[in-house]
Amino acid sequence: MVSVNVAELKNRLSKYLTFVKGGEEIVIRDRNLPVAKLVPFAADESSEGELLLVASGKMRLPKAPLKVADLLKIRTGRVAGNDGVEALLDEREESP
Repeated sequence: MVSVNVAELKNRLSKYLTFVKGGEEIVIRDRNLPVAKLVPFAADESSEGELLLVASGKMRLPKAPLKVADLLKIRTGRVAGNDGVEALLDEREESP
C-alpha cells in the first residue's frame, strides 16, 4: 500500500491514479496523519443509472454483496391497529 502527503498527491495526481487503476490502494496523509484512502472503483455488476448516482455523489456502491436472507432476519416492530398511522399524522401536525 502506497502512502502520500496531500501536497505530493496534488503535484502528481496522474501518477497516483495510475497506481489506483492498477489495483493499488493509496493512503492520503495530511501532515503525516492518515486522513483518507484512495481505492480502485469496482463497478462490475452496477447499472448505468447506479454509476451516474455514484458519480454525482448521491449513492455509494456496497462493499459486499447483499444477502437477502440475512436482511429478512432483521426483527421489525409491530404496531396494533391504526396506531402507526395516527403517530405519523400527529408528527406531521407538529412539524412546521
